[in-house]
Order: sequence, then C-alpha cells, then structure tokens
Amino acid sequence: MSKNYLLIKAIRKEKIDRIPVWIMRQAGRYLKEYNQVRQNYDFMEMCKTPEAIVEVSVQPVNIIGVDAGIIFSDILVPVEAMGVKVTFEKNHGPKLDYKIKDLKDVENLKIPNPTIDMKFIGDSIKMFKQKLPKDKPLIGFSGAPWTLSSYILEGGSSKNFTKIKSFMFNKEKIFLLLMEKITETIIKHLIYQIESGADIIQIFDTWAGVLAPNDYEKYAFYYQKKIISSIKSKYDIPIILYINGSGNILEKMVETGADALSIDWMTDLAYAKSKVGDKVSLQGNMDPCYLYGNREFVKNKVIETINKFGKETGYIFNLGHGILPDIPVENVKTMVETVKKY
Repeated sequence: MSKNYLLIKAIRKEKIDRIPVWIMRQAGRYLKEYNQVRQNYDFMEMCKTPEAIVEVSVQPVNIIGVDAGIIFSDILVPVEAMGVKVTFEKNHGPKLDYKIKDLKDVENLKIPNPTIDMKFIGDSIKMFKQKLPKDKPLIGFSGAPWTLSSYILEGGSSKNFTKIKSFMFNKEKIFLLLMEKITETIIKHLIYQIESGADIIQIFDTWAGVLAPNDYEKYAFYYQKKIISSIKSKYDIPIILYINGSGNILEKMVETGADALSIDWMTDLAYAKSKVGDKVSLQGNMDPCYLYGNREFVKNKVIETINKFGKETGYIFNLGHGILPDIPVENVKTMVETVKKY
C-alpha cells in the first residue's frame, strides 16, 4: 500500500498541497452513466458482478475528478452471505426476510468465508485497482454490527428503531450473539478487501447515532473497537468511521482507534474539531442538500465548510451523508473543483 496518496497523507496529518475530496455514495444514481449500467441488472445481482462493479466504481473518478475510488457494493452484501434474504424493490429501500425469535435462529446464521461466499468483492477490487489512476487510492468499506443488526431485526430501514431496541433490551443474550457473529463476519470481510488491494477502509455505523450514549458504548462502540483493533493488529491501513448524528459521542468515537471520523452535516465541523483535538483527522461534512443550490451557492458552501476546519492538515472534504440521486452533476463538479482550487 502506498502511503503517498493525497487522501492517506491527509489522514496521517502529513503536509499536503491541497485538501483531498471524495463523496460517499459517489458511484450512484445522480450519474446517467451509472443508470445506463444499472438498468441491466437487479441491484443485488449488480453488487455481485465484477464487470459492472468496476464500471460504475470508476465513473465518478473519471467524470467528477474525486481523489479516491470506493468499491461499488452495499453494506448488506455480507448480511446476505450470512444467510439472510435481501431484496431491493423499485422506489423502496432494502427488505430483509429473516425472523429471529430465539437463539437457534442466530446460531443458524453462518459466518461466511469471503474468499468463497463473496469472491466477487475481491475480484472487483483487483480489477478496479487496474483501472484507477495510480495516484488515487481504493477505498473498501463495510457496515458496522449495530447498523447491520438493525436492518436484520427491523426487516429493512426504520424511523424509530423500535424492533431492534425492544429485542436488544428484552433478549440481550440472543442480541449479543448476533452482534458477535456479525462482527466476525465484518472482520473477515474487511481483511479480504485489504488483501485484495484496498488502501483505505471506511466503516459505516450509520444508525448508531440513534442510541443513548450508554447504549452506544455497550452495543455499538465495543464492536467498532473490536473490528478496528483486529484489523490494526494485522495491517497498517487508515480506517475512517462514520456515524450519522454523532455530535454527542465524538470523543468516544476517537477511542475506537479509527484514524479519521466522518462527520454528519448536523454537527458543526469547528465544534467537532474542538472535541477531538489532534487525536484523529476529520472528514465531511457539507449538507448534501446544498448541492441543490446554484453553482455560486455551492462554491460558497464548500468554502464555508472548509473554513470551519481551518488550514491545518488532517482534513478530507466530503458530504455529511451520501449524495442524493437527483443532484445536478454540474453542481457536484463545481463542488470538487472548488475544493481543489481552495
């Protein structure tokens, strides 16, 4: 792994000439080129087809000019490999069909061997690596245990997370076994990505921000830290941790061992910096909806976001969440160009 990538140097707080920029969900529906590929596949089928994965993964690098490529996949791919049926219907989020009533239902979930059950991920990363410009790193990723368990127990997306919280509080022993199995699955999944050529890892515990602080520590933080320490014991690779709604747990997130925290747009970046000090780098955190404004508005919001952090190294420009599907492409290009010229 090269340590000379701009993005990695920023994470390591080394001297850089400019701020690096990439976008969460950057291979996606806002690009017409993505939609042309997508119409040929069922979503989960597309997530398992290396040629399609590589084609859409390289699109934003070439079209938008971002400073890293992230492998196109979905956080539910390893969940399906565990034995949970996952489907995506048009204009709906994911639907998961696996009822957990007792310990046996969790015991029946397998811990997949990624070199067999998710070989397409490794094949895609190797192929993508060949297509990426040599000065741009490849980002691998995974969901984190609490977020993935929420999809399983809720049966899909949720607003209030009542099913998972009820299960967690009433059937804790079963819930903790589920978390352990997901944790082991993710560790194997991420190590496989690293061994296939990923230069950076981002962990998405998107919905852990809905937990009360004590519950975050017990049911999410513990497993985040376990994953990161397991990877760090084998590989010197930068790890970014993202949680939506993380403003009240930033200092605890630092203790996971992550090298950088990706901050949602609801948290002031200057405030986040004051909380974490120089212990980690920061990534983020422009509101994705700012990209609906005109180009001058977008430029101003980019500069405003960067100024919140300041001029030191240790910062990566990104959105505070994934890019939305109807964002104008020209505005995305304006955002990236503005960061590069800053």
